[in-house]
Amino acid sequence: MVKNRSFQFVVAGLVLSLAVLFGIAVPAEAAGRAAITLSESAGPAGSSVTVTGTGFARKVSGTVTAGTASVPFTAKANGSFSAAVTIPLTTATTVVVTAEEGGDSASAPYTVTYSPASLSARPEGAAPLLMAAKTKTTPTSAPPVSSARLRFGVSTPGGPLAASELDAVSTLVNESPSVVMWYSDFAQPAPITELNAVNARGATSLVTWEPWLWTGNGADQPAYSLDRITAGDFDAYIQQWGTALASWGKPVMLRFGHEMNGNWYPWAESANGNQAGDYVAAWRHVHDVVAATGAANVQWVWSPNVPYWGSTPLSGLYPGTGYVDVVALDGYNWGTAASWSTWTSPSALLDEGLSALRSLAPGKPIIIAETASAEAGGSKAAWDTSLVSYLAAQSDITAFVWFHHNKEVDWRINSSTTSTSALTAALAARRS
Repeated sequence: MVKNRSFQFVVAGLVLSLAVLFGIAVPAEAAGRAAITLSESAGPAGSSVTVTGTGFARKVSGTVTAGTASVPFTAKANGSFSAAVTIPLTTATTVVVTAEEGGDSASAPYTVTYSPASLSARPEGAAPLLMAAKTKTTPTSAPPVSSARLRFGVSTPGGPLAASELDAVSTLVNESPSVVMWYSDFAQPAPITELNAVNARGATSLVTWEPWLWTGNGADQPAYSLDRITAGDFDAYIQQWGTALASWGKPVMLRFGHEMNGNWYPWAESANGNQAGDYVAAWRHVHDVVAATGAANVQWVWSPNVPYWGSTPLSGLYPGTGYVDVVALDGYNWGTAASWSTWTSPSALLDEGLSALRSLAPGKPIIIAETASAEAGGSKAAWDTSLVSYLAAQSDITAFVWFHHNKEVDWRINSSTTSTSALTAALAARRS
């Protein structure tokens, strides 16, 4: 094979030389030059990036690396490949993504816009990577937190320590969020610095606690299967969270294992080798371990995705009245941004899920834990107005959290000036 490969290089060099001599343009893959492109060139740590390669040795296996993460690939007969890699947690502002296969290699930079402040490598009590000194309380000139019954919340890419992002949202809608939502995986210690930052803003924390590793292999993470959680593999870690939250003492909403009725997370019963009944057992176990530490200040938030065709029925996933304090729902209007999606009004999006929540958990307060709309396919401004009106008319819905991210599509409030104006007016109307 080595001799054949060397011969290929010689022939490729002769072809390239003749092409240059006669002024013929030769594409990179034909010239034997390996190259890769990334589906996204920037984003937060934990993002999945599709790497597309051309010009690699045909039908030969190689590896894509991104920092500490790596995935295998095999080039097709035309020398191309496609592989998904997860950008790992890092303190660096750039991660170099490299595809290497025998003598061929190519690299491309990925700019990290946010890496969570709490990393597993951080010693207990050490300063977070995003230093607390950079955290600031809401300035006196910022709009106040509203006392309206329907609370306005937000999630931003930088999380609770990115004060400038939260300030910017406050300015956009003329109201500071009273709920700040963010994500932590099972590699991170209890986010006390983050809780303090949110509390200093006069807001409540909604912590989405995800039992997996962001640096792992997506939904396929057997070490984090639900039966391993129930068996106690992570009890010491869970106890650390419980003890820290109990010591902190202030109210905190803990959203464990959200969107469990889908198939895109390893805690879903339809993924990672899990079976029916595993989710409830794992939830109850985690709840009991935390409760045993005395963390009575924790409100447990059960948060499925809006039901869809093929999703796991919610009735088999609800842990029970004694294990849940708040029920929630995640739902997005994708509009026509995806090939499978259509424009969906707030009522059409949320009605079925809300009905299921009320049936399973009568009398429990409800929050919309993640929502936003795309622009494509309709009027996002009208959707924003309708959302707030629709939610404010239902007395058991106490809050909604806007997913202010430019991710799969531009979900941000200010994806257009009309969207910004509409949500600002809708929030003001519900205050009157």
